[in-house]
Amino acid sequence: MKRGRTGLKPKCQIFPVREERPKRQKRRASSFALNPAEDWGNLPHHIVLQIFQHLSLVDRARASSVCRHWNDIFHTPDLWRRFEFELNQPATSYLRSTHPDLIQQIIKKHAQHLQYVSFKVDSCTESAEAACDILSQLVNCTIKTLGLISTARPSFMDVSQAHFVSALTVVFVNSKSLSSIKIDDTPVDDPSLKVLVANNSILCVADQCHGLRELALNYHLLSDELLLALSSEKHVHLEHLRIDVVSENPGQTHFHTIKRSSWEALVRHSPKVNIVMYFFLYEEEFEPFFCEETPVTHLYFGRAVSKEMLGRVGLNCPRLVELVVCANGLEPLDEELIRIAERCKSLTAIGLGECEVTCSGFVEFVKMCGGRLTQLSIMEEVLIPDSSYNIEQIHSEVSKHLGRMWFPDMMPTW
Repeated sequence: MKRGRTGLKPKCQIFPVREERPKRQKRRASSFALNPAEDWGNLPHHIVLQIFQHLSLVDRARASSVCRHWNDIFHTPDLWRRFEFELNQPATSYLRSTHPDLIQQIIKKHAQHLQYVSFKVDSCTESAEAACDILSQLVNCTIKTLGLISTARPSFMDVSQAHFVSALTVVFVNSKSLSSIKIDDTPVDDPSLKVLVANNSILCVADQCHGLRELALNYHLLSDELLLALSSEKHVHLEHLRIDVVSENPGQTHFHTIKRSSWEALVRHSPKVNIVMYFFLYEEEFEPFFCEETPVTHLYFGRAVSKEMLGRVGLNCPRLVELVVCANGLEPLDEELIRIAERCKSLTAIGLGECEVTCSGFVEFVKMCGGRLTQLSIMEEVLIPDSSYNIEQIHSEVSKHLGRMWFPDMMPTW
């Protein structure tokens, strides 16, 4: 038994070994903390820049206060190529607004870096004035795309017309690389539209921005003079022209007519231009449109459109590529669709919502268009069975002419 007890003594020798383990771990932790290579402030520039690119502006600003190195990266030009100014009055809007101090910092340090700029303005005159003030100060900018976006009903009624036009002119004159302008969601009764037209500031776009390739605007800003200016020899080929034709008060809005010769001049200069028109009109307001040949390529009717108007489209829109009709009356559109198939040889996509077409007329339309119809979106309720085809037979007949399987839609896909 004594020999057994003496055999326990060597086991007691392990205690000093256990005391050394935490010391070794402590030394490792202290060496890690003191290693400058592992310091967040010493991360490589490109890594911090990539992290910043995934952060919101607020989080990026907070991160810039960590150290001087991160603050320097915060002002890297690559992070300021794209910026959206949000101008809202807290008393009348629940939307957030860009802080005034940040706006001044951008104007002083990053105006020359801005390339993709947009303004979101609420319904207060103060916000419109603030937008004009910012635009007026972007003297050294090299903007490529400019967006003027209304979140509600912006009013420039109390803003000096000279102030508004001169602010836009500053950008147009200094940004020689401007390639895209979008004036979006602006109501037709907004005084700013009248200001733009009356002072010809929209013409300044074509006269000064010879590199302009994309332009989106309200139809009230479109004119023969603008199309001719975009067709001048010194102007690059226009690639995309979007026109919004909107009416909010039926019978109270007057729409002017664009001459056929102006459209032809634009297409001669830019033969591959996409001309996209969105219509939100009432039936009685379509009179000025498509009376002569119009080189529209993409046509969208957001409200009910008459058979007569669709007949004009078939006669006078030979460049049509895509057509969407959300609603029509109760008369079948067989003749109109067949005319469109005959005249619009480039048509590749069509969508019909609350309309009516006989199954025979629809099959004839698809047969004439053939496999070039890459997108055919027709609701089942649109098709009217007749003596030749019923709903069960229509999908196989249409699939045969398309060269692929096709079924009617259960709901609109556009």
